[in-house]
Amino acid sequence: MVATALTLTEHLEGLRTAHLGFVRAAERAGLKAMVPTTPAWTVRKLVAHQGMVHRWAAGIITGQQVDPDAVQDQGQVSPDPLEWLTDGVVDLAAAISSAPDDLDALVFLADAPPAKRFWARRQCHETTIHAVDALAAALGRYPRAADTWITDEVALDGIDELLTGFLPRPRSRLRSEESLTIAVAPTGLAVGWEVRVSAEPPVTVRTPEPRGDVLLSGSPGALYLTLWNRSDEVKLPDAWADSAITWN
Repeated sequence: MVATALTLTEHLEGLRTAHLGFVRAAERAGLKAMVPTTPAWTVRKLVAHQGMVHRWAAGIITGQQVDPDAVQDQGQVSPDPLEWLTDGVVDLAAAISSAPDDLDALVFLADAPPAKRFWARRQCHETTIHAVDALAAALGRYPRAADTWITDEVALDGIDELLTGFLPRPRSRLRSEESLTIAVAPTGLAVGWEVRVSAEPPVTVRTPEPRGDVLLSGSPGALYLTLWNRSDEVKLPDAWADSAITWN
């Protein structure tokens, strides 16, 4: 596997689809509903956070300064927060589409694709996961893969971004006093990952036949949501509970 097998167009379509799912679920849940997958948040706070991230990312792509706290406050007081959210994602998609192929901009994950592709990918998955949070609010529980719109292709790409991009960073919190290897093996597919965990930052290797001390197996969607702590379809090792990912 390479850093991403999806095209720019596919990532932008994933962003669009996730945004539609987000808005529909938020409307169904209501802005005051609590979000089971992010227990300290209401839907309104979730919308404000997501709209802030879209504007922050667009600012990085276009070279404009964005104050995340001030933007998030805008989302909290907007008279129509879902329209405000939509305005932000439209501007983000336009910024990505208009950026030069050799865009010189911040990327912050290991094994990242070039900046333009990085931001399309990152915001596709950022929005997909938070759309699942909105869905959780509408359902009143952790979703399962079958509850969502997420394709296997998007799920596999998101698993790869998490395991090869987020986890190997020095700031990641996945550690173990005793070394172990976590094998992530989507059911019925010749793709997978081995995450080698120790007291140091994890090392992830892509492999068609993953082997390890712990085997995580399931559909691509189930693995994607569970690894992002948005579902409980796959049992995770205890060490994973401390590996929460921050938004940047």
